[in-house]
Amino acid sequence: MEQNIAMLNQYTDQTTKQMLQNLVSRKKKFERYKKRHLLLLWTSVFYSFACLYLLYHTVLEPYSYSFGEIFMVFAGQFKHALFLLSAAGLWGATKILYDKKQKTESEYHALRCEIIDKSKDLWKNEAWKERHLVFEMMKKKYDINLFHQSK
Repeated sequence: MEQNIAMLNQYTDQTTKQMLQNLVSRKKKFERYKKRHLLLLWTSVFYSFACLYLLYHTVLEPYSYSFGEIFMVFAGQFKHALFLLSAAGLWGATKILYDKKQKTESEYHALRCEIIDKSKDLWKNEAWKERHLVFEMMKKKYDINLFHQSK
């Protein structure tokens, strides 16, 4: 359990601490997928441009007088097809990571909204008056806003 969450002894019970810990771990997982997706997206973009540049200078420019020659040179060398297939594979992997990122974001947002909705049950009596300290700590330490549900 995160040290900052474990030190919330007087404001929260063990169940609430576990919910906050799950929220932090889902936020970290979402951020990890977000970074991986962005890295793979830019890798795919640069690799695709490099492949197109290479194909333009090795196939299209020298054999631009005939479409048949362009097709024969392109189909005759395995490396050209390999470049295009690897670019398509990178774009496919980017799409898969995007879907995983979207799924983890929706799980994170659902749990965050659940905590906000159940805050009256999680912080009762005297703890209700001090819940803003927990909310501020979550915002400051983990960049998780528990004050309202909008993203």
